[in-house]
Amino acid sequence: MKVLLTRPEGRNQLMEEALSFRNVSYLTMPLLQVTPTSNLKSTQVSSTLAHADIIIFISTNAVKFASDAIKARWPKSAKYYAVGEATYLALQALDISAEKAPDDCQQTEGLLSLPSLKSVNDKNIVIVRGVGGREDLAIELTKRKANLAYWEVYQRGCPELDMSNICQQWQSFGIDTIIITSGEILDNLVKTVPNELFAWLQTCHIIVPSSRVYDKATAYGLITVTNAKAANTNAMLTALSL
Repeated sequence: MKVLLTRPEGRNQLMEEALSFRNVSYLTMPLLQVTPTSNLKSTQVSSTLAHADIIIFISTNAVKFASDAIKARWPKSAKYYAVGEATYLALQALDISAEKAPDDCQQTEGLLSLPSLKSVNDKNIVIVRGVGGREDLAIELTKRKANLAYWEVYQRGCPELDMSNICQQWQSFGIDTIIITSGEILDNLVKTVPNELFAWLQTCHIIVPSSRVYDKATAYGLITVTNAKAANTNAMLTALSL
C-alpha cells in the first residue's frame, strides 16, 4: 500500500506520523488551500457572538481562524459544539468545553441527533464555518425554531498545480490509495487529474469521510471507495485496515 495524503498545508502531520510508525509509504500533496476571509473583525461579529446561546464549529479551520481573530476570547455563557473529533480536540486545546457529534456519525446528521440540540426554540445559534458550506445544519435548526447566524471565517480554493506532472509522480511512486477528507478535496482531485489519467485514478482505493462524499465519489465514476465515517486519523487508519 502506498498512500496519498491530500489535506490542506499543515494538516497532514498526524497521518504522516501514523503511517511512518506503521512503515507505510506515503506522499503528501495538499489539494485544498484554505485562507482567511476579510470579515474576521467587526463590531457586528462581536455583538453576534456576545448574544449567542450556542456556537457550532464545522471544522478545525473554523476554530483556528475564528479564535485567532478574537484572540480566543469566547463568550463564557454560550454552549459549544463540534461536528467532528478533530474540531472537538481543537476546542479542547483552547480550554473550551464542547459537545461533539457521536463517534459513529461525525457529521451534520450526527450533530443534529444530539438530545441537547433537539429543543432550541428561540435560541441564538452561531455557526462558524467556511464560505459556501452545506446548508443542512442551518435548515434543520431553523425548522426547530432557532435564530441562526453564520460567521464565515475562511474560504477554500484549489492550489495551482501542474497535475499532469504530479500525477505521473504519483504513478511512479506507486500510489494506490488516496485519502480524501472533504467533498472539496474530492472535487479538486477529480477536476484536476487529466482525462488521460482518469483510468489510473479509477484503479486507486479512495477513502472518504462520509456517506455524502462516498455518493459523490461513485457519481464521479470512482470504483473502489470506502466510507471511513469520519475524517479523523483513527477513522482513516481503520478504513485502511491499519
